[in-house]
Amino acid sequence: MKDKRVCIGKIVAAHGIKGEVKVLSYTLNGADIDKYGEAENFAKTRKFNIKVVGSSKGSYRVKIKGIDNRNDAETLVGTELYVARDVLPKLEDDEYYFSDLIGLKVCLKTKENEIGKVVCFDDFGAGTIMEIKLNNQKETEMLPFTMEYVPTINLKEGYIIVSSATMVFAADDEEN
Repeated sequence: MKDKRVCIGKIVAAHGIKGEVKVLSYTLNGADIDKYGEAENFAKTRKFNIKVVGSSKGSYRVKIKGIDNRNDAETLVGTELYVARDVLPKLEDDEYYFSDLIGLKVCLKTKENEIGKVVCFDDFGAGTIMEIKLNNQKETEMLPFTMEYVPTINLKEGYIIVSSATMVFAADDEEN
């Protein structure tokens, strides 16, 4: 395990004038983001006592103790919220935290055919997307994070197998 902390959400906007923020929750049940105790920023320089007070268009309205006006709330936009891994529920054998997958090798169809590394996961509303930094290229590839596209995850050996990658296939198509 790379880090003993897990990112459980990200502050994406200020909400209203009383210091509430909108948080994109990465927890299984998004409303549970405040159930894991005090959160901290990536740099471990600030701690946040958070309380979910509502939901708003795919995110959660959160009140942070000590943040009482919009100006203070706006300074937190972009802040990722981390908690200690040991306060989270125990995972089953086939479950993973996204933070454990970031940096893994990505291989196309077989583990010998490495095409890049996992750089992040996003959810724009239609399901989780895995972003891959392709080897020797500036571009990244985005694939749906589903069993169809990502049939194999091997944390122990440090790789993920994907069933397709359109940029790789697009290059093959140009040769034909």
